[in-house]
Amino acid sequence: MSAPDVIEAKVRSALANLSVAGWEWISIDPQFGDTADFCAEYGFDLPHCANTIVVVSKRGAVAYSACIVRGSDRLDVNRRVRGLMGVSRASFASAAETRELTGMMIGGVTALALPSGLPIYADQRLLEMDYIILGAGSRSAKLKLPPQELAKLPGLEFIEGLSLPTG
Repeated sequence: MSAPDVIEAKVRSALANLSVAGWEWISIDPQFGDTADFCAEYGFDLPHCANTIVVVSKRGAVAYSACIVRGSDRLDVNRRVRGLMGVSRASFASAAETRELTGMMIGGVTALALPSGLPIYADQRLLEMDYIILGAGSRSAKLKLPPQELAKLPGLEFIEGLSLPTG
């Protein structure tokens, strides 16, 4: 089994184990794994897509968190996430750090199947959507699901003001 197949199997297992309802698996061409490319190719709008972004501390002991925000918004790393993590400096994890921590490539990262104990913060505004599109663990698939189902993820916390609207 290839690494993407292993991750996708973990994601499907998490969906079943958490009794996530109303989800749909969308197989895609991996070249369209990035959110904007996915939207353009498959006809979804950016606000319905939700990016899972890994954040890392930049001073002191290394700490990580995963944050889920609408594709049309910008994660507030410098204020909101840094405060939630209790660190003096934080930044987006590099592609290599993300892959090492999660086993997933940028463009496929999902909040499902993350390492146990990793804090997960989801923007409260996601709950305004009728559905969201998340990565499915690899660049070959996306998940469509009701955002309320994210509450079933262990350790996930909905946060007001996690992101800032762009534009």
